[in-house]
Amino acid sequence: MSAEAQAAEVLRLRDVDFIRQSEQLLSGIDLTVRAGERWALIGPNGAGKSTLLGLCGAQTHPTRGSVHVLGHQLGRVEIRKLRESIGHVNPRHPLRSPLSVREVVLTGATGTTDLMGRWEPDQCTQDRADHLIESLGLAGLRHATWPTMSQGERGRALIARALLPDPALLLLDEPSTGLDVAAREQFLRTLDQLHHSQPDLATVLVTHHLEELPESTTHAMLIAHGRIHSSGRALDVLTSGLVTEAFEYPITVGYRDGRWQARAAA
Repeated sequence: MSAEAQAAEVLRLRDVDFIRQSEQLLSGIDLTVRAGERWALIGPNGAGKSTLLGLCGAQTHPTRGSVHVLGHQLGRVEIRKLRESIGHVNPRHPLRSPLSVREVVLTGATGTTDLMGRWEPDQCTQDRADHLIESLGLAGLRHATWPTMSQGERGRALIARALLPDPALLLLDEPSTGLDVAAREQFLRTLDQLHHSQPDLATVLVTHHLEELPESTTHAMLIAHGRIHSSGRALDVLTSGLVTEAFEYPITVGYRDGRWQARAAA
């Protein structure tokens, strides 16, 4: 049996439709993600990428079809408990309080935006938070507050927050949003280092831009009009022909030194 076949199944969506307010946002979605795979969901605006990520994160339920997350079928499991095993990085994290980096990371233990009243983390949780802060290059910002942090620093803090409960699945919803090119490259390097240090962690990253994919990306899905256009190994999916078809615009895709680039075709 191949190594891929032996890897534990983390996500399984079968023939999934999703309808909201009489509008069909997803149609016939099939997706299997195994431990150690790093998936990219790519497509034009309105293609259904974030809706699909919401299903992967047990934030929404399918209208039709089945979604299994970490071995549990949505609709037959306590959602709150399941979400504790899923890390979710959203650059639009709605925090307004002047929490320190350490406090932001610790909110990952409760899955809340702010610190819970009268809640005190145990020593093991505090030690893990400090380890993640160190490993993600935030030690020098331990006491910096959220309003004073750059978008790139916030992104790394949110990764640490998402990893605090030691999830088997990490979801990243357009994590490079708002980053300048230097901060983006630092962020992508952080993801590559994370995949190297936690090889069994499965990740699903949503983006519009091929340049925002880390070198460690293994698989990709192109989505258009709520349907899968193509899916599989990243090098097989992210080609000029398939990307052109999905975006309905002539695009030339390049791949060099582990990174993708896209530009309008001549």
